[in-house]
Amino acid sequence: MAKKLPFREVASINRLPMFCGLDYKFWKDAIINGPFIPNLEKDDAFIEKAWSQWTGSDGKKTQYNYISKNIITFALNSDDFFRVSQCGLAKKILDILEVTHEGTTDIKRTRKHGLVQEYELFRMLKGETISDVQKRFTHIVNNLIGLGKVFEREELNIKILKCLDRSWQPKVIAISKSKDLTALTTASCLESSESINLR
Repeated sequence: MAKKLPFREVASINRLPMFCGLDYKFWKDAIINGPFIPNLEKDDAFIEKAWSQWTGSDGKKTQYNYISKNIITFALNSDDFFRVSQCGLAKKILDILEVTHEGTTDIKRTRKHGLVQEYELFRMLKGETISDVQKRFTHIVNNLIGLGKVFEREELNIKILKCLDRSWQPKVIAISKSKDLTALTTASCLESSESINLR
């Protein structure tokens, strides 16, 4: 008869274990290097411990890969779940999801170049509201940040102000002179442009 794994708790299907930073090193190790296997040194070699020789610490460490897998798979939609349902390791699940949703290094590089070009050519469209401009701009910027691009607040604010059409130019000049573009968020910068009253 197979022995039960030494889990102290059975995970609830309604509530996942919370990560609070405790034992972070072991969580990270379980995901990067695979599950912890208790072993002992014998004749200058390491051999796997029999379950009866496990310490309380051994039992705890062996759970990290299972808990990590549960947390990841619980958050997946059905398509992604079936992609990874046969994976035994949390790291393998993350690798598959990364390639599926971010692509290989070459795909990511191509995507980043495309987004950089979109960013550089970004302009306010005819009939577009400030809210629409902000949504489109934020979408491009967030995707670039996700691919490793770093932006300064001032750079983003100057860019968004420059992209507004000619009818906004007097307000753009007023904001550039009166506001600290290193401190404003892009949303605040655009709100300022809407609320500024020129006389």
